[in-house]
Amino acid sequence: MPATAPMPLLPEVTVPLGELVPPRCRHYFTGQADIRNYKARCYSFGGSVQYMPLVRAFLNTCAATRSEDYRYLFTLLGSELANNAVEHTRSGESYGTYTFKCERLDGGLKLTCRDQGARDRTRIEFDHRSYLRSHLNGLGLAAESGRGLALIDALATTWGDNGIPERRQVWFFLAYDLTGNLWNTAA
Repeated sequence: MPATAPMPLLPEVTVPLGELVPPRCRHYFTGQADIRNYKARCYSFGGSVQYMPLVRAFLNTCAATRSEDYRYLFTLLGSELANNAVEHTRSGESYGTYTFKCERLDGGLKLTCRDQGARDRTRIEFDHRSYLRSHLNGLGLAAESGRGLALIDALATTWGDNGIPERRQVWFFLAYDLTGNLWNTAA
């Protein structure tokens, strides 16, 4: 068959997600504090919501040395980045992927999500950027969409993106000290 032939329909099978992780990266997903202290850790995920348990295990392990509240909040915000990549970019199309890079910085963790670009293949001039903004009423009770970035805007210490739709990188920084964070004021 030529390389451009369509993929034949294959039966669906169930494979444990851990089997998809190469042995050299399995310690990224244990949920345990790693004896290998890392400065940065990268991993690419398939662009389907079926991989979300693997995504959450990665995020939880990245924050394994922190408090339970910190781990939960970091995993929640990272999951929102993953959901946005799957829902709003080409990463969520067939054979799409997105990459997480978690960096340990002084005072907190920085998570960057690099996706495969806008679904409409939007291209912009290099000197004209198109930055993301959270919806004003994204956290309102009546909001039907826009909650992801609104949640990141409200709970991350800082966040932003590179402004390039065809190769978007969205990041957030979450300080280790959650004292002034809205997370601690929620009842």
